[in-house]
Amino acid sequence: MGIFGRKKQPERRGRHAAPDDYQPPEAIVEEPAAAHGPFDVAEAPEDSVPRIDLGSVRVPVPDGTQVQVEMDPAAGGVRAVHVVTPQGQVTVSAYAAPRSGGLWDEVGAELTDQLKADGAKVSPGDGEWGFELSALIGDVALRFVGVDGPRWMLRGVIAGPQSQAAEAPRVLREIVRGTIVDRGDAPMPVRTPLPITLPEAVAQHIAEQQAQQGA
Repeated sequence: MGIFGRKKQPERRGRHAAPDDYQPPEAIVEEPAAAHGPFDVAEAPEDSVPRIDLGSVRVPVPDGTQVQVEMDPAAGGVRAVHVVTPQGQVTVSAYAAPRSGGLWDEVGAELTDQLKADGAKVSPGDGEWGFELSALIGDVALRFVGVDGPRWMLRGVIAGPQSQAAEAPRVLREIVRGTIVDRGDAPMPVRTPLPITLPEAVAQHIAEQQAQQGA
């Protein structure tokens, strides 16, 4: 379900042209980080980055992208919010984590085993925040990154065409790097997804669409 989009600014050609073939993490040229996110809400920067406020996370919405909300009919709530870019669909999720950190290493290892069991071509590697995972399922290229924060873990994934596999990681990192996480003070079991709440205007728009579909 598309909610809104941002017009793309005039294109600026990068230093690296994206090839049309899939590349594992080791073959991708890393770009320098422009910031040191993702940020805990206590250290959130006062900047002009446009973000959608989802309660537990505030996710950047770059120019030329669209936000899509995936509803959970069974639970009657929001299952996920995606940022659709020309390079693929980006999904950022936050989870409760132990104070000691290290949850992403565990989750990343489990994710690797799961993808291999599903028949995916998997290429683990290192990136801006440590372990990253690249996978190819049919013609769909996936890249996963994770960041351990103070009592939270943030996971980002981009899924897109194989032809965009070289450029997709940069887009994913840019969105993850600018994300703000609000863990809250309530006790939660480790790995519990942090709750997603939609902005009032977006929630109203979805309610109107559902009402029209049910009429």
